[in-house]
Amino acid sequence: MVRKGLLIILSGPSGVGKGTVRKELMKDPSLNLFYSVSMTTRPIRPGEVNGREYYFVSREEFEKNLEEGNLLEHAEFVGNCYGTPKDKVEKMREEGKNVLLEIEVSGTMKVLEQCPDALSIFLMPPSIKELEDRIRGRKTESEEAIAERLEKARSELTMSHLYAHVVLNDSVERAAAEIASIIKNAAK
Repeated sequence: MVRKGLLIILSGPSGVGKGTVRKELMKDPSLNLFYSVSMTTRPIRPGEVNGREYYFVSREEFEKNLEEGNLLEHAEFVGNCYGTPKDKVEKMREEGKNVLLEIEVSGTMKVLEQCPDALSIFLMPPSIKELEDRIRGRKTESEEAIAERLEKARSELTMSHLYAHVVLNDSVERAAAEIASIIKNAAK
């Protein structure tokens, strides 16, 4: 019988580097990770691929998944919906894969309600200033959207104590190594 994989939540404010740290973690085959691609109604950004960064869907398709109970968590942010397809997560865990969710803080609370055994990791920025620089550096959003993201980030930082682990993202390699160690200990 295959041992059921872990459900790992990597969360933190927008711009903290969740995607970059996740990509570093995915390079380590010993972690047996499967990245759970979220569904979103937001427009695709240059360089993104449907099914790799997100499943880009219409609002109607998103709402259908929500009605059918196929979202482990979901949230609306800056006018777009985001959610984690439950069926894909469960299938991979049953196959023994450690499923990595890269989700927002509000989504984490929803997942922990349904899956209290999930391994929750909060990625902390070195400072709010650095977080702002990262968000501005994307050059993909209006001043209004940037201000909204920063306000939300300040609020989310106060929730880090709700996570099993808090990891400082002062260096991608160091943060990924610390998270890899957390995952390996939890998988024992």
